[in-house]
Amino acid sequence: MTTSDSSEDRLALYLDFENVAIGARDLGYVFDPAPLLDALALRGRTLVRRAYADWNLFSEYRRGLVDANIELTEIPQRSDSVRKNAADILMAVDAMELAFTRDFVSTFVIVSGDSDFTPLVTRLRELNKRVIGVGLKGSTAAILPPACDEFIFYDRLEGLTPRSGGSSKRSKGSGKRTKPKSSSADKPKKSSSKQNLDDAKKLVARTLSGMQASASGAILASNLKRALLRKDPTFSEQDYGFRGFREFLTHLEEQGTVTLSEGSAQGDPEVDLPTGDAGSEDKAFALLRRTVVELMDELGGDPPLSGLKDQLRKRDANFSEKAFGYGGFLQFCKAAVTKNVVEMDWEEEDEEYYLYVLDQ
Repeated sequence: MTTSDSSEDRLALYLDFENVAIGARDLGYVFDPAPLLDALALRGRTLVRRAYADWNLFSEYRRGLVDANIELTEIPQRSDSVRKNAADILMAVDAMELAFTRDFVSTFVIVSGDSDFTPLVTRLRELNKRVIGVGLKGSTAAILPPACDEFIFYDRLEGLTPRSGGSSKRSKGSGKRTKPKSSSADKPKKSSSKQNLDDAKKLVARTLSGMQASASGAILASNLKRALLRKDPTFSEQDYGFRGFREFLTHLEEQGTVTLSEGSAQGDPEVDLPTGDAGSEDKAFALLRRTVVELMDELGGDPPLSGLKDQLRKRDANFSEKAFGYGGFLQFCKAAVTKNVVEMDWEEEDEEYYLYVLDQ
């Protein structure tokens, strides 16, 4: 199966690093490009990756960005306002130059919540370029998202890296908030062929779910393979003993991970997530409720969302929200709230969701 398609989007990523790094820090995260690059991999090939900052002020981030193949553009340190304007201007000039000189770049990704980039977004769209904006929910100017073809809030992506630090306590639900009790020393996990295949199944389900959320129409096997390679360039179905991607998908269909149907081209089937069995989904919600109740008794307070999925898997090793078509565990928990299975609150001080059951 070919992994090259002249019709797929080609992206150029421009990152106003000071803006998003400080915004992420204020929300309790360390800016990590990996969740963003994963999200962009679902949308096309990222050909250009540039970040703009005075790197003397953000030296701790340099290694991670370089490892992600992001080119670092230096903005010399002067006064704050001059440095900010210099970064904005240089970023805009570089983006416009690329728009005029590289016709094959179809999509520009502008990572900043600064309203000053709205004119750049407008000009790029006038040049028939698709523009994806990226910012943080609490620090993005209101006029910027509507100007873009698509806007991604970085703090809603999966896999964010929280800053280290303590968590405070506050009463809600059953009473006081507490940190989860530290467990005994974790034992190193052995890697097996079966475990690696399970990881591949999760990657396929997660990627397919993301593609369905960001694209309209059927997902073809060839498109899915390209997205998998963008997320993990080392991916190969042969590593799991399959001779081809179609054979790999057929195995996943037998395992209930995906469903296949005839596509528009021979040998390139449509891939979909299976329709979750209502009884099994009810059991999963019941597992969530039971786990929350048990942790409330164990902790003497309401359990936080972080670490809760691991607790469910301790009780049922086969648990996965992906089996029911949910894009992530937070979405699964929000569905549980809608169905009155559990209650969930966002704690501003702790920057954390807490779950609880009122009528235990």
